[in-house]
Amino acid sequence: MKLEDRRQNILDLLVQAGSVTLDDLSARFGVSKMTIHRDLDELEAAGLLRKVRGGASIETSTQFEADYRYRALQNTDAKRGVAAKAAELVEPGMTVLINDGTTAGIMAEMLAQIRPLTVITNNLAAIQVLTEVQGITLIALGGIYSRKFNGFFGLVTEQSLSRLKADIAFLSSPAISGGMAYHMDESVTRCKQAMIKAGAQRVLLADAKKFGRTALHQLADLSEFDTIVTDRLSPDVADPLRDQGIKIMNVKE
Repeated sequence: MKLEDRRQNILDLLVQAGSVTLDDLSARFGVSKMTIHRDLDELEAAGLLRKVRGGASIETSTQFEADYRYRALQNTDAKRGVAAKAAELVEPGMTVLINDGTTAGIMAEMLAQIRPLTVITNNLAAIQVLTEVQGITLIALGGIYSRKFNGFFGLVTEQSLSRLKADIAFLSSPAISGGMAYHMDESVTRCKQAMIKAGAQRVLLADAKKFGRTALHQLADLSEFDTIVTDRLSPDVADPLRDQGIKIMNVKE
């Protein structure tokens, strides 16, 4: 098996299982553990996995966000509920901005039913959903494509956002704690911050599993959002946010 194929297969295994061991990979591919070590080193350097004792993981940590394909398989019911609730804020004729992320990718399917709309996004999954939909004016943000995040980022993306204004912007964060939203990746953080500035109304999409986590980069104070859409949020977390004037929308309400 070619080196590139083996490394792709390692990533495919991680997407399905979340973690793998050196022993299993060495036996599966019939190569030495040192060869697998080198593979994991290269994949980690590319930001596609993180090495752990005895193997590798694709699961989220404070400095590592999981591959889009892996996240798309996790907590899908909660994400679909959050996306559907958030779509209630959208009215025909609006200009809507949605960011990268699996919940936003799901939300794109729902936006296709609310027309006419102008949709601005850097999310390739959303772009693919909306490309052929009549009544949707799609503004696909350019930039450098990230396979890991399945979206476009960088200076071109940020400059494009600085020239646009949306009626409502939907953003997500993998980590929320102490009144602050966080992200693991610097480039993604900058892009999301540009999106916050581009939205007249700003909505944070966050299922309950995102709360109580931190990450490397501060994304935004929660007071910068007008609304937080979540599947469930305990009163001790929700009440202080409401005291700041932030609207909390729970899926089951």
